[in-house]
Amino acid sequence: MDFSVFSLLVMEIIALHCSSEDTSGFIVSLLFGLGPLLGGIVLVAFALAFHLQHALLTGVASGIAFVLGAWRPLQLLLSLKMGFSPIMLLLAVGSAAVHISTSSALKFAGRKRTSADALSAVTSLSVSALTLQSFLSCVAVALHALAEGLALGVAAPKAYGLGRHMVLPVSLHGLPRGAAVASCIFGATDSWHASLVAAAMIGFVGPLSAIGAILGGIDYSGLDHLMVFACGGLLPCFTSIVRRAVKLDKRKSIFGLIMGAAFASMCLTCTKLVCLHTSYCNSAPEAVR
Repeated sequence: MDFSVFSLLVMEIIALHCSSEDTSGFIVSLLFGLGPLLGGIVLVAFALAFHLQHALLTGVASGIAFVLGAWRPLQLLLSLKMGFSPIMLLLAVGSAAVHISTSSALKFAGRKRTSADALSAVTSLSVSALTLQSFLSCVAVALHALAEGLALGVAAPKAYGLGRHMVLPVSLHGLPRGAAVASCIFGATDSWHASLVAAAMIGFVGPLSAIGAILGGIDYSGLDHLMVFACGGLLPCFTSIVRRAVKLDKRKSIFGLIMGAAFASMCLTCTKLVCLHTSYCNSAPEAVR
């Protein structure tokens, strides 16, 4: 069946069985997946065009992750929606939980080295400690996307016009996440195909989470706490991989870190400016905080 025909059938089913608010929410949720994919494409294009190396790519991914990890907690702190102590506690708990999980996974993988070598032979990927750490870092990004997706699912049904006004801010908001994942995987595997697949998969996490929130009918209570917890989870993973990159090439790693932080800050700031100076976000401001 042609994809366009399939899409029309899905839209007809949604229109028949869902309210107008839910329909709008579904559309905005699907749009949420565009940003990470576009971010991955942009990153891969630059990496191939300028022959970016592992240390710089890992630095870029880490710089983006650190900004993503700090962005929402700082917003909550500056807007007085959450105190300093609760934010620091949630960040610490999230960081500790992810650190323990990733450390356990790496130790388990180390004990199963024979299985890892067999996997490497089948997939033609080097399943080294760095590669495993990079994939685990992407899981931390997926947790962050899941938390944001839940918030989007709560806010998205309020978007008017089937969410078409939300395309620009939602895409800008998702760009850094896709770029971080693509940069992390490209730096570890040197495969642009794997990078784009990873960015596309991260792009699916947000919409699926948002649609689950819509179908579950959840409200916004507690989501800020979950978001800060997820932000904390980004820190240990990317701190670990950037340390490895610094040992390999300190100058390129630091330059990549600055580039990644600047790129993420620019995208998130532009999202905020779009929302402040246009009416695009008026109907669902929490979708692109």
